[in-house]
Amino acid sequence: MKAVLFDIDGTLLTEEPLMMLFLPWVYDMLSKKLGVNREEARNRFMAEIIGRRDTYDWHDWNFFFNLFGIDLRYEELLREYPYKIHVYPDVPPTLEWLKEEGYKLGVVTSGPSYQKLKLRIAKLDRYFDVIITRDDVNAIKPEPKIFLHALERLGVEPEEAVMIGDSLQQDVYGAKNVGMTGIWINRKDEKGYNFADFEIRTLHELRKVMEVLR
Repeated sequence: MKAVLFDIDGTLLTEEPLMMLFLPWVYDMLSKKLGVNREEARNRFMAEIIGRRDTYDWHDWNFFFNLFGIDLRYEELLREYPYKIHVYPDVPPTLEWLKEEGYKLGVVTSGPSYQKLKLRIAKLDRYFDVIITRDDVNAIKPEPKIFLHALERLGVEPEEAVMIGDSLQQDVYGAKNVGMTGIWINRKDEKGYNFADFEIRTLHELRKVMEVLR
């Protein structure tokens, strides 16, 4: 193995604290805009998100802000509230170890270009040789195009790389479909149906997996 690729949200970090901050604002603004109560505003906003799940648009908060005419930009929220992006504690030491071991590191995300800003704010961007977003290839996971582009940029073959992510469909299936090893990080203790090549609960377990794959 020569390269290790990562998903971002739910794998390296969580944006949930930021979501808990801005979603109430969204519901309040939408309530006033539509002339409905806050609960109905929330239901309408969430219905659009759920209805577009795993589509190209679903991965972009700005799409939904624009859809409802809400005056917010996700990039501005990231810059104003950087402390609301929480890096999982197992991430920095794992990335440090992988770099010391000589692995090429990359990110493959279905999110838009602001994902690069998110990694920069989280002080994780320095670890990665490539960061590929949907905007780089006009594709989202599990489409082969986005994985193959990352592998080409890294200069490795699919069988020389692993993909680590929290989504069985997007990360594990997408990676395995192009010939990579798919590692599922199951932080929430969900049922995995033995689909992934390897399943881990924290990134601390990755060392043992990489030893097996050497």
